[in-house]
Amino acid sequence: MQKKKSLKDEIIAYALVALGSLMFAVGDVMFVNPYHLAPGGVYGLANVFNALFGWKISVAGICMDIPLLIIGTIVLGPRFGIKTIVSVILIPVFTYIIESTYGYDPLIVDDIFLNTVVAGLIYGVAIGVIFRAGATSGGSDIISMIIHKYTKISLGVLVLIVDSCISLTTLIIGDIKLPIYSIILIYIESKIIDLVVEGFTTYKTCFIITDQIDAVKNFIIKDLERGGTCFPGIGLYQGQERKMIYVTLDRSDLVKLKSNLRQLDPNAFVNVIESSEIMGLGFKALPEE
Repeated sequence: MQKKKSLKDEIIAYALVALGSLMFAVGDVMFVNPYHLAPGGVYGLANVFNALFGWKISVAGICMDIPLLIIGTIVLGPRFGIKTIVSVILIPVFTYIIESTYGYDPLIVDDIFLNTVVAGLIYGVAIGVIFRAGATSGGSDIISMIIHKYTKISLGVLVLIVDSCISLTTLIIGDIKLPIYSIILIYIESKIIDLVVEGFTTYKTCFIITDQIDAVKNFIIKDLERGGTCFPGIGLYQGQERKMIYVTLDRSDLVKLKSNLRQLDPNAFVNVIESSEIMGLGFKALPEE
């Protein structure tokens, strides 16, 4: 039974890689390229080469992606799985089919801002789906990983720098508005990726310092039906020992807690932190190897 389940999961994962790769190709050829945008990545640079030299996006993309994968594997080790390789192959294949049959005509005519928003949505869903399948789209992310290995600069900062530099290459085409629209596209894309990968549910982590530890604890357990952790702490000012509750809640449970906490302990101290990802019992399952 476990083998059947694993096979089913693998089939779904590869189907998601194919779907994400197709959506990426559609977004690039029909929305990004017609307006000469370059929202970072290898295919952003491929769009610039297409505008300047007439090179096919698919050919330019695969000619940059494969060497980057090889260099990345040599420098970083074999961290790029089969799904990533499949994605790197499928994206130029779908791109080639679309640009050879459809061409580079814009799907949304004479509205670059609306086009940018739609392109960001499509890119975000496409890459988010690929990420959900356990793959990446390769490309400029590998450059960021290599630089990160030797400089220890934050990977997020490096990705932003690399993609922004690629977006600025659109200035060669001669329109100062292009990098601005490209950066807007990157921003929309990043937000959609987060929604696709993490979902719409947001979680908050609360640290509650209270003298009414039993009342607050019982409310969390019985009314919110949540667990948590209770541990002692010592105040810096008076040196008194007080207990602290650590609990992670979704948005609706947090509202209930705040509305009842004044009655439970009006002198309670609460620190609420945005949690980008929660894994474990009661939340998202831990990733499998």
